[in-house]
Amino acid sequence: MNPWLLLTIAIVSEVIGTSALKASESFTRPIPATIAVVGYVLAAYLLALTLKTIPVGVAYAIWAGMGVVLVALVSWLLYDQRLDMPAVAGMCLVIAGVAVINLFSKTAVH
Repeated sequence: MNPWLLLTIAIVSEVIGTSALKASESFTRPIPATIAVVGYVLAAYLLALTLKTIPVGVAYAIWAGMGVVLVALVSWLLYDQRLDMPAVAGMCLVIAGVAVINLFSKTAVH
């Protein structure tokens, strides 16, 4: 399977896991807690598969950057957690960094 698709699914799984972790209320609600655990396990497994092809530094930079941005977006949509302008600016820089890696780095496998 395409390693970039695996990485994308891994990131989405981690975002689902993190969002469910918030909803689990410190693992006191079984269904969100189970979703959190399954999301994290699936994310770790898929990330491991991507590391067969994509260098770990590149994969982790994309994983972390996109994860932060997506979790912030989901938190805003589901939990009404707002970001101030410095936070938004920082996330724009994260997205720019991921774009630079993907578009210009010879380290990234295309």
